[in-house]
Amino acid sequence: MSILAIDTSNETLGVAIHDGAKTIAAYIANSKTKHSKRLMPVINQLMQDANMTPQDLTRIVVAKGPGSYTGVRIGLSTAKMMAWTLQIPVIGISSLETLALHAITQPELICPFFDARRGLVYTGLYQRRDAHQAKLIKDEQNVLMEDWLYELRELNQSILFLSPDLALYRDLIQSILGEKAIFPMEPFHHPSPALLAVAGSERAEDPVHQLTPNYLRLVEAEAKWLAKQKEHSNE
Repeated sequence: MSILAIDTSNETLGVAIHDGAKTIAAYIANSKTKHSKRLMPVINQLMQDANMTPQDLTRIVVAKGPGSYTGVRIGLSTAKMMAWTLQIPVIGISSLETLALHAITQPELICPFFDARRGLVYTGLYQRRDAHQAKLIKDEQNVLMEDWLYELRELNQSILFLSPDLALYRDLIQSILGEKAIFPMEPFHHPSPALLAVAGSERAEDPVHQLTPNYLRLVEAEAKWLAKQKEHSNE
């Protein structure tokens, strides 16, 4: 088994080649250079490092969002194009689930999130399913972080928070959840393409033409934000 994992859904570009048991080659970096310019050169370099050609791949796993609209499209279009050309399976996995995979060895609930600006976040709530999979227990959504935290507080359980944007919300999280909020060390706050590859190694493939981005569009969240802004302006 030779799996190519791709994650361009947020600022960090992650690519890995995995054989189902170990990582053969990997690249993780945060750069101002656009993912569209870096992705294929990185894939080609990793192929060279692993002494492989694209024809050696047996499946492709891609983070399908939420995150940057442009980034999500780049990763998905590249993964689908390669899978179609090589006639191999492609599997899309939520970018939030990809981040949650860092904590599946822990007993606590897992809350991955990405900043969506204006106090909004992309988030969901997970728990461990098995050694390589996370189980979604509260639907992914685009929501005001403050509202989400009060909802989580009702659970009265310890929750691990994972996010590259943790610094923006750490004080708010702590003020609402107190000691129930757990913050792992820095390396756990960035998605791992190697974990993405492992998670996709046992999943059923997605029909290539039906694999679509998971944008979590702003509908209810925007309405709530606009309503709050109107309330403040009338005070």
